[in-house]
Amino acid sequence: MNKISAVVSAYNEEKNIERCLKSLSFADEIIVVDNESIDQTSEISLKYTKKVFKQKNNPSEIDIQKNFGFEKASNEWILSIDADETVTSQLAQEIKRILSAKPSTISQINGFWIPRKNLIFGKWIEHTGWYPDLQLRLFRKGKAKYTKRHIHEDITLEGTSANLSQHLIHHHYQTISEFLEKTFVYAKNEADNYLDKGYQFSYFDAIKLPLSEFLSRFFARKGYKDQFHGLILSLLMAFYHFLVFCYIWEKKDFVKYEKQDFMEQTERQFKDAGKEIVYWVTKQKLENIKNPFKKVAVKIKSKITN
Repeated sequence: MNKISAVVSAYNEEKNIERCLKSLSFADEIIVVDNESIDQTSEISLKYTKKVFKQKNNPSEIDIQKNFGFEKASNEWILSIDADETVTSQLAQEIKRILSAKPSTISQINGFWIPRKNLIFGKWIEHTGWYPDLQLRLFRKGKAKYTKRHIHEDITLEGTSANLSQHLIHHHYQTISEFLEKTFVYAKNEADNYLDKGYQFSYFDAIKLPLSEFLSRFFARKGYKDQFHGLILSLLMAFYHFLVFCYIWEKKDFVKYEKQDFMEQTERQFKDAGKEIVYWVTKQKLENIKNPFKKVAVKIKSKITN
């Protein structure tokens, strides 16, 4: 069997790190990279592995700093895990089974995508854009690394990849405060990402960006099936994108809009927003109606109110 090095990147994760490391007992080597934690992260980690390395913490390069841990791995395969994640026993078994197969069966594969279950505010979020949340986390050493400085960019893999079927568990946001704290960090980085990709500033994206995110989360990605959790998360993600716009505006030195048509433009944007919401609500209703006559009635009502 090909040996596995599990690499964990952590910063102030004393509440999560032990649960994570316990789930990695199947790995041949465990490496923990402590990004200048000021809690008990290192002390707890040392109970499970002697290979605890420290490096300076840089919140704006959270992902690219993980390359440091990959370089410390001594085995052919690397499993990259965050401290707030755990490997299920089913996933551990699947990984061992695949890597213990004949070399020829995976000789052309350099990485595997793993589906991830996100537990947010005490619930597994099955929709709202958080599932299956495929993550490229198992790969051959030297064949994958982070190359971009933006947060949550995908890792770059050389060669081909395949998908696993079993899950990582992500013990994601547990409180609103945690969500908001990370939102302010991520939004600044995302604003830079927008500008680096050539985003052209538009005043009324202050309405369009959060609205588009809400509609995408709650309707297109069926957040309503996650019930109230889906609604709140869709609104929070809309706020995140509003904040991204605000940071872009700040980077543009708070450029002024002083045209006489300001109220007219604002009214137009909100009217368009209302029409989009009515469209998606009607579309969702129609999907759940089997009676053709009721469908016609809903369509007629929608046209009248719109």
